[in-house]
Amino acid sequence: MTEGPRPERVRVTGPPRRHTPRRRTGDIDDETRLGSVYLGSLLREQLRLAARTILVLVVTVGSLPLAFRVFPGLSEVTVLGIPLAWLLLGGLVYPFLVLLGWRYVRRAERNERDFADLLGEIER
Repeated sequence: MTEGPRPERVRVTGPPRRHTPRRRTGDIDDETRLGSVYLGSLLREQLRLAARTILVLVVTVGSLPLAFRVFPGLSEVTVLGIPLAWLLLGGLVYPFLVLLGWRYVRRAERNERDFADLLGEIER
C-alpha cells in the first residue's frame, strides 16, 4: 500500500436545529402570586385525584385478603373448577387495574386541559 496524503477529516453532524420560541404563559412564567395560586390549585386537584384512585384500589383489591380471612368459607368456593381466590386475584384484578389506570389518566389529562384553557382565557 502506498502512503499518500490523507484526506482531510470531516465532522458529520445532524441537520441544523432551529430554536423555537417558548410560549409564554403570562403569570405562571413570571412566578407571581397569582401564578403560584393557579399552580397550587392544579397540584391539589391532581393530588386529590391520585388519593381517590389509591383509595378505590385499597378498598377493592386491598380488601380481598381481608374478605378471605374474615370469611374462611370463601377459600373453598370454586367457579367452573377454578378457586374463587385465583379467579379474583389472578383474573379479575388485572382488567380492573387497567380500567382504573385508564380512568386516572383521562381525568388527569382533563385537569391539565382545563388548567391550560383557564390560562388561555386569562391571557386574552
